[in-house]
Amino acid sequence: MPNRLARETSPYLLQHAHNPVDWYPWGEEALAKARAEDKPIFLSIGYAACHWCHVMERESFEDPLTAELMNRHFVNIKVDREERPDLDSIYMAATVAMTGSGGWPMSVFLTPDLQPFYCGTYFPPRPRYNMPSFRDVLTGIANAWQNDRQEIFKVGGQVTEHLQRTNLLVSKAALPLTPALLDNAAEHLHQSYDWGFGGWGGAPKFPQPMTIEFLLARATHGAEPEKRANFLKTAIHALQAMARGGMYDVVGGGFARYSVDALWRVPHFEKMLYDNAQLALAYLHGYLLTGEVKFRQVCQETLDFVLREMRHPLGGFYSSLDADSEGEEGKFYVWQFHELQDVLGAEFDFFKTAYGLTPAGNWEGKIVLQRALDDATLAARFAISPAAVSERLSRLHARLLEVRSRRVRPATDDKVLTAWNALMLQAFAEAARYLRRTDYLQAAQHNARFLLENLQVDGKLLRSWRDGTARHTAYLEDYAAFGLALLALYQSDPDPTWYTAALRLADDMLHRFADPSGGFFDTPADHEPLLMRPKDTQDNATPSGNALAAHLLLQLSAYGDRPEWRHTAEEMLAPVLETAVRYPTAFAKWLTAADFALGPVNEVALVGDNLTEMLDVLWKTFRPRQVAAIAAFPPPLGSPALLRDRPVLQCQPTAYVCRNFVCKQPCISPTEFAAQLMPGEP
Repeated sequence: MPNRLARETSPYLLQHAHNPVDWYPWGEEALAKARAEDKPIFLSIGYAACHWCHVMERESFEDPLTAELMNRHFVNIKVDREERPDLDSIYMAATVAMTGSGGWPMSVFLTPDLQPFYCGTYFPPRPRYNMPSFRDVLTGIANAWQNDRQEIFKVGGQVTEHLQRTNLLVSKAALPLTPALLDNAAEHLHQSYDWGFGGWGGAPKFPQPMTIEFLLARATHGAEPEKRANFLKTAIHALQAMARGGMYDVVGGGFARYSVDALWRVPHFEKMLYDNAQLALAYLHGYLLTGEVKFRQVCQETLDFVLREMRHPLGGFYSSLDADSEGEEGKFYVWQFHELQDVLGAEFDFFKTAYGLTPAGNWEGKIVLQRALDDATLAARFAISPAAVSERLSRLHARLLEVRSRRVRPATDDKVLTAWNALMLQAFAEAARYLRRTDYLQAAQHNARFLLENLQVDGKLLRSWRDGTARHTAYLEDYAAFGLALLALYQSDPDPTWYTAALRLADDMLHRFADPSGGFFDTPADHEPLLMRPKDTQDNATPSGNALAAHLLLQLSAYGDRPEWRHTAEEMLAPVLETAVRYPTAFAKWLTAADFALGPVNEVALVGDNLTEMLDVLWKTFRPRQVAAIAAFPPPLGSPALLRDRPVLQCQPTAYVCRNFVCKQPCISPTEFAAQLMPGEP
């Protein structure tokens, strides 16, 4: 018999619909049952691509004896963390506070009034890894609930008080925003960088696209030339290290979620939409600043992978691809030595040299493809040009992709999430204009229309869509990320529809999420009651909703329609800066917003017909401190204020470059326009 999860749309919840556990989705039915029957709640939070979530399901949730114990003593609630980031944020904070670490599956025990009193992640079916068995945990908590409930309430109250105390903007000590402050943060990143293998930190090693973006921004302006060179060097090395393969899928494009080692070699094989969106942008911006063709290739291969494997026919982007196939982690992606020999034939020696292949493999007797030699070294070894190396490898990768496509594919979590789609929408919109890819522009337009038509109901934005059904109230990150993505699309496709939609989202965001004490809550004012109204300021794998909101307000203020929003954003930045400078990898999106706030920002207005030459100048390189309003003359209704009173000169395309709304002389010469766009003083 299926349980109550069979009525859900989340693929993760549906995976558990036939467990013998009497699962409930989060909602009043489950919470009322806990209160009425005076039972504690077992809250299990995970996501569809989570390997250890699958393991715990097989070992415990599918076991009838374990399920009977759960059903007898607890009200059991299963949550998809991607649909409910509010619950995930609250109870992950509790888990970290109580255990010192977190992860998924998250296993949290709550009182009927939602206070957490015992937390953990994966529990094995028998004691191992210095962990108790899950059945022992269940039995112990059931006994404590019957015999020592006052201690449970005491612990729950203490944890809840801690969560409420820390649910604030990071610091009340406001530092002045200066170039030196941001350069100190960038210098910290340069000094703490792993120059042996690339990236920050040890195993497991996560990509840091927001950190790379901040370094690229500081490399374009600000500090003295030597420091700028160091910031760029660090960002380039990080991009190069990941592009070699391992965590990056050299055969099919796209990135896995993280590397289990410090070498970027062995990935945790699931592919998440948000990682690929942010990394595609980082490689795009790296290419624009360096001209490194490999970075452009990685960007395009990543976006092409998304179009091929993660796009719904209606235009939305899927959430993730699983790590497992046929019950084995990574099986879809790894190779055997003899298999590569058979597939590549006469080309195998060249490929073997490029990837340093051995019959023993590099992971559990199998091969994860990671480059051993770069193009230049390989070219010298085989007496061919680097361009010929790249072309030859691309051909071999295509052959391997064709073979791999016949394998059993990992499962796809095909729900469409607003915030994650917005991150990918921005990537496609920017790549479209910088790389002159009309197919990317069409994908971005298609996605934006899909979100506007399917994820808005009765004027309110929703979080998740699947199989024609949109569900769950949208969160701060959904509003802010979608607004930023629409601004990116407007600059690639100057239809004021995109701009006015972004402006409307920001207006709604301020109305529904603003915290009178500063910044924004993650949940709207009309959201269902929770233990607390979360306000997560730290960037994680996705940017903080507050950091995104600050960036959105800064960009929109630069368009001239809401100049007062700049002050709101600056008030948000002030209490975060001190902590951000000390822990830049955890606050990189904030630092990028601070860089934009520091200015000066190029406020560009382009008017007229036949703007191709001017647009070529505008999008020739990456300028992180820039917004552009583009229109024929006269500008259509709904265009940004930046385009008002901007006549064309001599009936020719005309550019206006302003900073702090003080404009230089309008120009019709592409050469003069390029000169006016050059960075000013920091």
